[in-house]
Amino acid sequence: MKLWILRHGEAEPRANTDAERRLTVHGREQVLRSAARLLGQPLQAIIASPYVRAQQTAALVHDTLGFTEPVRTVPWLTPESDAAQVIGEIERLGLEQVLLVSHQPLVGSLVSLLEQGHAQSPAPMSTASLAQLEGDWPLAGLMTLQALDHPD
Repeated sequence: MKLWILRHGEAEPRANTDAERRLTVHGREQVLRSAARLLGQPLQAIIASPYVRAQQTAALVHDTLGFTEPVRTVPWLTPESDAAQVIGEIERLGLEQVLLVSHQPLVGSLVSLLEQGHAQSPAPMSTASLAQLEGDWPLAGLMTLQALDHPD
């Protein structure tokens, strides 16, 4: 299985709620640089948090790649979601090539949990950072971090 984990691009500092924060111009540029790293990858699904900045990030990637399937929006990819629960959700998908679009602190914890088997040292995921993990199963400690790219 190949799993890519993308943190949303830079977002406005404030909005009515955290979920409503939108990408900045710089954030959109960051996402486009990260999306370019996914060109040619045989993704089966793009799955995103319902928060506006993650939806905007996923849409930019979707359009850049010319992806034909719609972006899937799920409630289990929000900033405070439990990384162990997310791993269970990924396993239930039964897919081999997946992109997740989410937020800190979840993305750092998720990368660490998948690679190291614990989230005590979260991966450093700045805005629009893209992690690529590979392994037979999406289980804690059983995936290998192949790349961690930062667009800036």
